[in-house]
Amino acid sequence: MKPEKHDKLPHDKTPLQAVIFDVDGTLADTERDGHRIAFNRAFDEFGLDWHWSPEVYGELLAVTGGKERIRHYAKTHAPELLDRVDIDTWVARLHQMKSEIYSGLILAGAMPLRPGVSRLIHELREAGMRIAIATTTTPSSLRSLIMVNFKHEMMTLFEVIGAGDVVAKKKPAPDIYQWVLRQMNLPPEACLAIEDSQPGLLAARAAGLPTLVTVSPYTAGQNFDGALSVLSDLGEANAPAHHIAGMPLAGKCVDLTQLRAWHGQRAATSQATKT
Repeated sequence: MKPEKHDKLPHDKTPLQAVIFDVDGTLADTERDGHRIAFNRAFDEFGLDWHWSPEVYGELLAVTGGKERIRHYAKTHAPELLDRVDIDTWVARLHQMKSEIYSGLILAGAMPLRPGVSRLIHELREAGMRIAIATTTTPSSLRSLIMVNFKHEMMTLFEVIGAGDVVAKKKPAPDIYQWVLRQMNLPPEACLAIEDSQPGLLAARAAGLPTLVTVSPYTAGQNFDGALSVLSDLGEANAPAHHIAGMPLAGKCVDLTQLRAWHGQRAATSQATKT
C-alpha cells in the first residue's frame, strides 16, 4: 500500500509538495512606500499628529501586525489613548482606514511585484505544485495586490490564504504557518517557505519549514542563520539574483528545480544529523 502523501515517509524521502509565500517584502516591496504612506495618511484622517519616517517605520517593523504596531507606538508616544474605553474599536477603525488607503495605492499601480515572483508562481502552477500564503497583511490588501499584478482573484492562484487575524499570535510565532499546514493537510517537511525578514524566517523555521530568504531594503542587515539560502531576490534571466549566504544558487534565478534541490539537500542533512 502506498503511504499517504502527508505521512509515513522518512524526512529525507519526502518530496517537495508545496511552496508557502510571505507577502510584504517578499512578493512586493510594500513597506516603505506602501504601508508606511498609508499609515501616515490614515493618521491625518484621524487627526493624529503622528508621522512615521522611513527610519521610524523600519524600527516599527520589529512589531509584526498593523494593529499591533499602532498599539506599540501609542504606548510610547500617546499612552493616554490606551485608556479609551473603545480602544479596541478605535485601533480597528484606524487600521481599516489604513488598509483602504493602502489598497488604493496598490490599485494605482504603486506596488509592482519583486523580480522573479510572477515567473516563479506561474512555473509552480504549471508544474502542479501547491502554493499558499502565510502573512499578517489583511486579506483586502492582499486581494488588491494579487488582482493588480496577476489579473486573478487570489483564491484562483493560491490554495490556502493565511492572512490577517486568522491566528492571534503574529510572526515570529509559528502560528500562521501551522494554520496553513493544517489547512493543506501537509507536514512541514513537505513544504518550503519564502520569506524576506528575520521574524518571518523564525516563524517558518519554528513551524519546521525549510526557508528561502530574499532580502528587502528593510531586512538586508538582519540575521538569517538557518535559512536554506539568502538571496537578493528570486531573479530573472536578464537580471540574475545575487547569492548572499547559505546554499548556493545554481543558475541565474530561482526555479522549481532549484527549490527541489535545496529542499532535498536540507532534508538529507537533517536526516544525517539524526543518525
